[in-house]
Amino acid sequence: MHDHTTSTTEDDHVYLSLAGATPGPEGEGRWAYGTGFADPLLGVDTALPAGLAGADLAAYCQMLGDDALVLAQRLIEWCTRAPELEEEVALANLGLDLLGQARLLLTRAGQADGSGRTEDDLAYWREEYEFRNVRLVETPNGDFAYSIARLLLFSTARGALYEALAAHPDPVLAAVAARGVKELAYHREYASAWTLRLGDGTSYSAERMQAGLDAVWPLLEELFTAHPVELRVGVDPAELREPVLRELAAVIAEAGLTVPDVPPLATVLGRAGRDGVHTEALGPLLAELQVVARAHPGATW
Repeated sequence: MHDHTTSTTEDDHVYLSLAGATPGPEGEGRWAYGTGFADPLLGVDTALPAGLAGADLAAYCQMLGDDALVLAQRLIEWCTRAPELEEEVALANLGLDLLGQARLLLTRAGQADGSGRTEDDLAYWREEYEFRNVRLVETPNGDFAYSIARLLLFSTARGALYEALAAHPDPVLAAVAARGVKELAYHREYASAWTLRLGDGTSYSAERMQAGLDAVWPLLEELFTAHPVELRVGVDPAELREPVLRELAAVIAEAGLTVPDVPPLATVLGRAGRDGVHTEALGPLLAELQVVARAHPGATW
């Protein structure tokens, strides 16, 4: 990842270099609006690699899948509520990208642990305490600036993680990550562009954007706090802290805003989202997500 704090060239700014990249599935630029429909697992061996603990791999895929699933649900909530029709379509498609990642990751979790659980089993038939997403993704949408700030933090951190996971020994997880890097590059571009537009707009828009950053920043540290499963089978997220913070600082500075100086959100006896300890916001979100499946168990459509 680039250090954007020392260079002012176009190629060294994430939001500018992405904007100038080749769009579509053949390039490394925009992967918005469902472009590139090739199956990312086509030809990938789904057998569990030797030496990789299935239970750990399943738990790790569940963590990543839950992150994507819950944030997808939050983004979809902007339908009919976004400031403009164009942004409504954009946010819905970002959510669909994340939903696609969640489906593959949750399916892999059911394969890896030998349980045979499907993506639907894991999405619709678990209770709140069984979800392993970070708390950042479950917070209510707030205003548009808050949601943009949350998307900026998540997409920057998750893009860095997926870059590392593209070389993971599990070929399925590696394939999902390689595809996800391209999708998250657009998510980061979209969030960066709106951060710049709001920060460099009116005094009121800048105030709202700064308030959004201030509100979500305490939730960022959890993305860099390693769970034992991550250390055994994944990437140590602490190694991503500095490059991710540099990426975020570059965008925030260009927007004329200030990197928040606030303490991280407290844990509960050292436990947080990865341990199944969540905010009060997750329960209502899951109730809405799961209501149809639970009202019509066994139904197909």
